[in-house]
Amino acid sequence: MRLVSGQNAAPLSSGQAASGLGDLPEWDLTDLYPAMDAPELTRDLKKAASDAIAFEQRWKGTLAAEAKKGTGGCLGEALRAYEAIEELIGRIASYAGLIYAGNTADPQRAKLYGDIQEKMTDASSHLLFFSLELNLIEDADILAALDADPAFGHYRPWVLDLRKDRPYQLEDRIEQLFHEKSITGRGAWNRLFDETMTDLRFEIDGEELALEPTLNRLQDADGMVRRKASEALATTFKQNLRTFTLITNTLAKDKEISDRWRGFQDIADSRHLANRVEREVVDALAAAVREAYPRLSHRYYAMKAKWLGMEEMNHWDRNAPLPETPQATIGWDEARNTVLSAYQRFSPEMADIARTFFDRRWIDAPVRAGKAPGAFAHPTVPSAHPYVLLNYLGKPRDVMTLAHELGHGVHQVLAGEQGALMASTPLTLAETASVFGEMLTFRLLLDNTTDRRERKAMLAQKVEDMINTVVRQIAFYEFERKIHTERRNGELTSDRIGQFWLEVQAESLGPAIKLREGYETFWTYIPHFIHSPFYVYAYAFGDCLVNSLYAVYQNAERGFQAKYFDMLRAGGTKHHSEILRPFGLDASDPAFWQIGLAVIGELIDELEALD
Repeated sequence: MRLVSGQNAAPLSSGQAASGLGDLPEWDLTDLYPAMDAPELTRDLKKAASDAIAFEQRWKGTLAAEAKKGTGGCLGEALRAYEAIEELIGRIASYAGLIYAGNTADPQRAKLYGDIQEKMTDASSHLLFFSLELNLIEDADILAALDADPAFGHYRPWVLDLRKDRPYQLEDRIEQLFHEKSITGRGAWNRLFDETMTDLRFEIDGEELALEPTLNRLQDADGMVRRKASEALATTFKQNLRTFTLITNTLAKDKEISDRWRGFQDIADSRHLANRVEREVVDALAAAVREAYPRLSHRYYAMKAKWLGMEEMNHWDRNAPLPETPQATIGWDEARNTVLSAYQRFSPEMADIARTFFDRRWIDAPVRAGKAPGAFAHPTVPSAHPYVLLNYLGKPRDVMTLAHELGHGVHQVLAGEQGALMASTPLTLAETASVFGEMLTFRLLLDNTTDRRERKAMLAQKVEDMINTVVRQIAFYEFERKIHTERRNGELTSDRIGQFWLEVQAESLGPAIKLREGYETFWTYIPHFIHSPFYVYAYAFGDCLVNSLYAVYQNAERGFQAKYFDMLRAGGTKHHSEILRPFGLDASDPAFWQIGLAVIGELIDELEALD
């Protein structure tokens, strides 16, 4: 049977059609490969394996000698060949990941995903020597080679960035062992988490729902609907608590082993290094947000409790819509037009790039059984294009999610000009374009709203989104710090993990929200804890940065858009200090974070004035 992704898309389900969402697009993955059993995929799998072996045979053990040649030798040739293989591996792995995300419950897709992970891990093991060997070359020789050989010099940002890893680099055979065992170690535990989460069902009034529709009911206008959804979540999470606790303990220990061998001092230093951000900058961000809890989240939720007629809210009321919030479902066409209009107002080029995602079916929007929860934009490889996954249910937040992921997509398209090695952006800056896209969409909607009640609902929703992006993510970061610190002393029980979760949630949300029984299990479904430890502070970094950036945009007479696109096109070629300098911003200045946090406070002030 020939399996084609996208071309033979499943018809719109009757539930989606009846809900007024309209025709939701499903992505067409044929730009990567025509099908799971396509001969092109089989050919490229063989080519990736053979090219990687040939590369190792040609270049291993030669790089130091090449660097000492007056012309820089053939390092440029080697790096071009390395990038080509990385691009090929990236294309194959991207296809497998996307086809799997479309239905993680399908055994054929799961097998393809697992088989390709193994084959690409095997292929890339023959490339490991390259970066390790480059980093053993003396600084003077590397710099001379970069100056002497234009082909090698093209990769100067990547080479110099790579050398930041030198202090934590291990002997070649150990690096190879770490790499090859990742498929049966961290990779296997990540897959177990994904497949377990996809298979979970939550029973509400006799109906069994997957995770996304259940979480969506926490935004329902009916308090009883929210409560039942929360209790259903807690019931199922408790039933699977042993599995999630084991996964968490195992991966935390796995990280501790890796960090210890590499010589990282702080539990989050490996993430900081990957993000190319200094520990002091992240510490300043986290401290500033924690200090702002009372004047932001605590203050807002106290106001919201009053609006909802409660002395205190239950945890399932946190994202409840205000009485003023329109309850009509937002159809897909309206969501599309809203986001494209906001992008167009900022820059026609930005809107044109975003429009391509709709026109060429680079988006997968419907909720389906087995589909990965949440949302993401996957860059794939520069020779192809990004894809966006959503679980669109027609809520206002879904429109903002669309704006967010399309911001990523625009960024990934522009950064792709840097090539496979230099397109990737550190996570701290990777969230900038996405959050900026949300801000553009919000400002358009706000400017078009004259009704006082609608304006209040819109402002409240934006404040909640900002609290979720800044306050909640820093609380997540503090939770992870507790988990990984305590894990060094031995395994954590489910109760201990739940205790840490309640502590950070109570501190960040404040006294206006009562954390009821069952909420201690809600840490289980956060995928970032599993897939990307300490990723979460990147959201707060990006939101505060965008608040400051948007203030510059509002006050700029001309030229902002050009500088903004230069920032996106830079990909991973510049440090955050270089990226922000043209805008007069400096993230290393502790006062920088106060600027971003003040924007949230000002929106709460406006809400209070409307009350």
